[in-house]
Amino acid sequence: MTASDPGPAPDGRRTLARNTAWMTVGQGTRVVLQAVYFFIIARTLGADGYGAFAGAVALVAIVAPFASLGAGNLLVMHVARAPERFHRYWGGALSITFASATVLAAAVLLVSRVLLPATIPLVLVVCVAIGDLIFARLIDIAGQAYQAHERLARTAQFPLLMSLLRTAAAAGFAAVGHPTAARWALWYLGSTAVAASLAVGITIRELGRPARVFGYPASELREGAYFATSLSAQNIYNDIDKSMLARLSTLDATGIYSAAYRLIDVAFVPVRSLLAAAYPRFFRQGQHGVRASLAVARRLLPPAAAYATVAGIGLFVLSPLLPRIIGESFRASVEATRWLAVLPLLKSIHYFAADTLTGAGYQGRRTVAQLVVAAANVLINIPLIALYSWRGAAWSSIGSDGLLAVLLWMILWSVCRREDRVRATPAGVPLLAVAEGAGR
Repeated sequence: MTASDPGPAPDGRRTLARNTAWMTVGQGTRVVLQAVYFFIIARTLGADGYGAFAGAVALVAIVAPFASLGAGNLLVMHVARAPERFHRYWGGALSITFASATVLAAAVLLVSRVLLPATIPLVLVVCVAIGDLIFARLIDIAGQAYQAHERLARTAQFPLLMSLLRTAAAAGFAAVGHPTAARWALWYLGSTAVAASLAVGITIRELGRPARVFGYPASELREGAYFATSLSAQNIYNDIDKSMLARLSTLDATGIYSAAYRLIDVAFVPVRSLLAAAYPRFFRQGQHGVRASLAVARRLLPPAAAYATVAGIGLFVLSPLLPRIIGESFRASVEATRWLAVLPLLKSIHYFAADTLTGAGYQGRRTVAQLVVAAANVLINIPLIALYSWRGAAWSSIGSDGLLAVLLWMILWSVCRREDRVRATPAGVPLLAVAEGAGR
């Protein structure tokens, strides 16, 4: 299929719809389980115990995107384009994840003594680091193996399995008695390890054994680093404002803003699911050029933007119900939700441009744009949060997502023009001459 094709075959549309539905149900159910899990652990450990656990989780989350060095994304890219490469990239992804995650876990243990309070037990940090950097990443890799084949039922089920087992572990931990953060960390590690073992075992049984290879070539590792850096930058401009609010403002303001942002995340689940379902298609079409990858976005962005607009209006209108659901102390979250209601639309716009670039092999440009926005977000948040508390964080989020949308679509436009000039270059005419002529 080329950029001028009318669209996917009916079977392709059914596959996309089915995969999107699986991801929506999976992510939606996972949100519910995470809420139950949070409620149980927070009530069982109390503020101090949960704070110790959350501190360790937050430290690990900073380096988590680098635990697999983008190996899962490389797996999706190569297998979507050439399914016969699966066993080689499946084995490479597993080996890279084990190696890099082990090194990162050791590094986290070293720096934890400096960055975390001495009151947080070392065993807690060890369990969280192993659980989130090794076993949770293996679950991600297993899900991406199915994503590469556009079989997203398993991609949706594996993270859901992890959340289900963690919730069951939380219930068991609360029932046993004598709760401490360190003991909960052992339950946390055990449930994550069981989920990873099941996910990898099912993948091997259904898709095949991994090839006995170690890693990828250096050129591919470099591209994988782009994927990891991109995800890290995304985490920064999505989540750093909550940490900065806690530091520069008040915990009350942090809670108000975090509750509103959680609603935005829930509202964005259907669009995120559609993006996950379409991700292999961006790679498959992107090997023919950026306009072929753009054709996928052109078909999917209009309905996604329409949904995001309706969802934003719904959030704006229904936000007064929030205090009745989670308590009067979150009354200000109504205003915060209304400010942030535009984010699902902005995120839809920039995510489709980003995946278009990624699918066509321009992940480096996408990563640079995300790093620029992440740096701008941090710099803008400092004065805005200091002066306007959570309202400043909300304005910064809107500005950052809007800026990212503008940057990515400008880059995409530039890449399209460049590829068009290359295709229009007659055989034997140097591209530099063509570029100089265009400049005149």
